[in-house]
Amino acid sequence: MAVRGASAVWKGTLKQGSGRMSLGSGAFDGPFSFGTRFEEVPGTNPEELIGAALAGCFSMFLSALLDKAGTPPASVETSAKVHLGEGPTVHLIELTTRAVVPGIADAAFQAHVANAKQNCPISKALAGPEIRVNATLVQ
Repeated sequence: MAVRGASAVWKGTLKQGSGRMSLGSGAFDGPFSFGTRFEEVPGTNPEELIGAALAGCFSMFLSALLDKAGTPPASVETSAKVHLGEGPTVHLIELTTRAVVPGIADAAFQAHVANAKQNCPISKALAGPEIRVNATLVQ
């Protein structure tokens, strides 16, 4: 299957330093800082990118489930709020989804939503996959 890439660099100390995150596809390359992550400074942060990834994956997966069930959606729109708390720890991700699905009962729709929440690849990844690190110290 596909392998996707991304990279990040951080220079300096936690509070005075700054970093840059890039997607391997080139679709995004942007700065981040202590302020954009832990304060209300405008800009991006890792949690925002996780939210976008989950919202996109969930929407696609839900669409596929609905289509497979014979009730293809006209649209599925999902937003995510990623809560970063003490630790720091991501302790909650809230998804809000609005879907236009002709001919489906709410109970059937909610069952597909629960399936997508549990089984979209990014949901599974956030449930705790093995993380491997290959680190090289450069002096």
